[in-house]
Amino acid sequence: MDLRKTVNALAPAGVHDGGRFVTFVIGELFFGVEVKTVQEVLRAQSITRVPLAPEAVRGLINLRGQIVSAVDMHRRLGLGIRAETGDASMSIIVRAGSEATSLLVDDIGDVLDIDLAALEPAPLNIHADVRKLLAGVYKEQGRLLLILDAEQAANLQHE
Repeated sequence: MDLRKTVNALAPAGVHDGGRFVTFVIGELFFGVEVKTVQEVLRAQSITRVPLAPEAVRGLINLRGQIVSAVDMHRRLGLGIRAETGDASMSIIVRAGSEATSLLVDDIGDVLDIDLAALEPAPLNIHADVRKLLAGVYKEQGRLLLILDAEQAANLQHE
């Protein structure tokens, strides 16, 4: 994984093709989120805990003066607490409307171009709480790419 290559792939102006996805890993699951929703990708940041916040909110980060909620995607997806491996989580800053949210993930992959016509709905055997966060699934070289709906993932109104 070359983080600079991933960030550079996000940088070109006008890249709003719905077929480009930043990929990442949460636990053993392979996810993608539309490039047009991604503001930036960061290594672990200092997080300030927030009392009485929803369980999925690990805390707040200061992103060059902008306060951003950090959402633990392990908890958001109902996967429990992230195993402490000594590796810091990565942060994908996504824009949902006018708000920025940090999605804490285990590792960042590449930017993939996928055929949107090949997207399939999320299978019904996926837990409903997870399925509502998915825009669909895509078969990618022998594995399943779960397409995350960034707006739904960042929306903690009903947590």
